[in-house]
Amino acid sequence: MHKKKVLIGVTGSIAAYKAAMLVRLLVKQGAEVKVILSEAAATFIPALTLATLSKNPVLTDFQANKETGEWNNHVEFGLWADVFIIAPATANTIAKCATGLCDNLLTAVYLSARCTVMFAPAMDLDMYQHPSTLKNIACLQNYGNLIIPATHGELASGLVGKGRMAEPEDIMAYLQDFFVEKNTAPLPLQGKTILLTAGPTQEAIDPVRFISNHSTGKMGYALAEAFATQGAKVTLVSGPTNLATQHPYIQRIDVQSAQEMYEASQACFMQSDIIVLAAAVADYTPKVVAKTKIKKKEGENDLTLELVKTIDIAKTLGEQKKKGQLLVGFALETDNELQNAKGKLERKHLDLIVLNSLRTEGAGFGHDTNAVTLLNKEGEIKEIALQSKQAIAEIIVAEIIKLQEDTNQK
Repeated sequence: MHKKKVLIGVTGSIAAYKAAMLVRLLVKQGAEVKVILSEAAATFIPALTLATLSKNPVLTDFQANKETGEWNNHVEFGLWADVFIIAPATANTIAKCATGLCDNLLTAVYLSARCTVMFAPAMDLDMYQHPSTLKNIACLQNYGNLIIPATHGELASGLVGKGRMAEPEDIMAYLQDFFVEKNTAPLPLQGKTILLTAGPTQEAIDPVRFISNHSTGKMGYALAEAFATQGAKVTLVSGPTNLATQHPYIQRIDVQSAQEMYEASQACFMQSDIIVLAAAVADYTPKVVAKTKIKKKEGENDLTLELVKTIDIAKTLGEQKKKGQLLVGFALETDNELQNAKGKLERKHLDLIVLNSLRTEGAGFGHDTNAVTLLNKEGEIKEIALQSKQAIAEIIVAEIIKLQEDTNQK
């Protein structure tokens, strides 16, 4: 969606609130977004909300400024967009567009649009199934417009059935597929599946305490978004974090302990083309987990916990790696950094290892920036200077794409 010009038309439905999330997702993916808000839609969602999220003024009428006579040129907007999506599209707006009725800015832009137009219907189930609505939708399709079908669920009327507007994440996936098909060249990772671990693990001591580390998951989540942007389907196995995923191509599996992370990763491993183990997994876990909260005892100043090793996820999966799979690991070292990273690369059968260092100010746990060193099994070393974790993620993904291409050529 990077640099795509997306025009969104919002009409008078209770589902108008979903337009805010759709705009946010598009902007997050690098799209340029402009919004046309019908008069009825303005009663459901404020223009200010959509203007803030889209970073562009929201259009509501032909007149831009009544005092100066300045007007919004519907032809100009119809020519500007790469795609025009009307979401939600009410039965009223669908009927107007199907019959060429042009009594507001939104329908005028529709009639002027030279780009692909998509409709995401939203209405009650009886309205959606009414013969006139079905006829109008068929008419729009015959004109070459695309329909994003309404879904089944609970409706504003209290009834349950088909008529809910598709969720913003599903519309994003639809748009992504549309642009992928439209492009002559597919995205580099289109059709590939990625298994990615991220965040910390928590090893329970008792029902209220645990052993963990300072990982926030920011680097792993940035990688998930970067992989998805390149067309990959990503399974993100995440330890406890406060982060959220944005791209519809990311499926998230939440886990807590190292054992749970291993089991979730193992279940997806064989079906994955690329495996990236970015999580900060605990090396040890309590041998016995107390069933109730451990209380302080009078006269005892010390508490001894017996710890046992957790399963080495990278090594275990590395031993199962099949031909064609790429396995990427992460390391954080404080001493003998390169030597220790090279050792892990070999022992765990990795194709690439990303070395984090706590020596660089602004890098490591909790920061929005990072600096890493990439080492591959061919002995090549690349140092990546301090920059945003999103930029670092894009560099790592580009390196993985290159490795994959080299592997396929062998």
